[in-house]
Amino acid sequence: MTEHILLLEDVNPLELFGVNNKRLEQLKSRFPNVLFVARGNELRLKGAAEYLEPAKEFVDNLLSELTARGSMSEERFEERLKDLEDSSAVSLGGPESDFVLHGANGNIIKPRTQGHHEIVKASFHNDIVFALGPAGTGKTYMSVALAVKALREKQVKKIFLVRPAVEAGENLGFLPGDLKEKIDPYLRPLYDALEDMIHYEKLQAYLDKNVIEIAPLAYMRGRTLSNCYVILDEAQNATEVQFKMFLTRLGKGGKIIITGDDSQIDLPRNQRSGLRQAVRILKGVDGIAVIRLSETDVMRHRLVKKIIRAYQENDDKQREARDLNRGE
Repeated sequence: MTEHILLLEDVNPLELFGVNNKRLEQLKSRFPNVLFVARGNELRLKGAAEYLEPAKEFVDNLLSELTARGSMSEERFEERLKDLEDSSAVSLGGPESDFVLHGANGNIIKPRTQGHHEIVKASFHNDIVFALGPAGTGKTYMSVALAVKALREKQVKKIFLVRPAVEAGENLGFLPGDLKEKIDPYLRPLYDALEDMIHYEKLQAYLDKNVIEIAPLAYMRGRTLSNCYVILDEAQNATEVQFKMFLTRLGKGGKIIITGDDSQIDLPRNQRSGLRQAVRILKGVDGIAVIRLSETDVMRHRLVKKIIRAYQENDDKQREARDLNRGE
């Protein structure tokens, strides 16, 4: 049995233990294989290493949030506990586990839908994964989480987050600011995901040192992406030429996740999306997986599912009408 001692020097013990030790009892119930002993401003955790480590990490993250905020409401505490509803997943942390990583505020990031589970599973068994589906399904967020996990666990040395800037090239000239200021709006969703997973200071250090690099797709030409975790987001807006260029950047120890929605292509009419072509050509290639998400995986407002379904039904009707006209 292993023991770990936490000293509550910068927080009020009542904020962690709760009135009449209510919060402490809730922690005990969530980690039944760990012994919690509270004495004054000291908390001792005892148990086998495989059970002790996730409990210690969770409490450490609670303390980090308490240190930063000074207090924690009952609602917030319950929200944190809700992420621990499957304690066995937290303790395992392997390929078949629900747990991916702890976020910047200690929140547990894990698959929320069947589609998310399939992305996580595919990423452990393939070096290239296509995660395709409508907006709001969390495919980008889950992909970024897997990349951050790989970096934390030293499986890779660098993360590349890449997006096509559809309005890039000649059209960027009229926008105010330098090149970075012109491009950043297209990359903002990737920054948002990272900020939810990595503390601000740490994230800035990674960005400054290019441990995490966020760039438009055109900047990948000539690069060799070895020992990197690469995410191509909004891949439906990459042309056929760009797609081939991107896929052939993969080097030793590299992994790629490609996210996109081939029903929302923003390219000019004279350019074809490389996403559909790549999925068709690479189908069945060993080491490449294609995961398709649907409206059932949508994590946004409940109406988003209905909107996606309505548009899909309309597309199906238009397709049937075109087929009938061709038949005539």
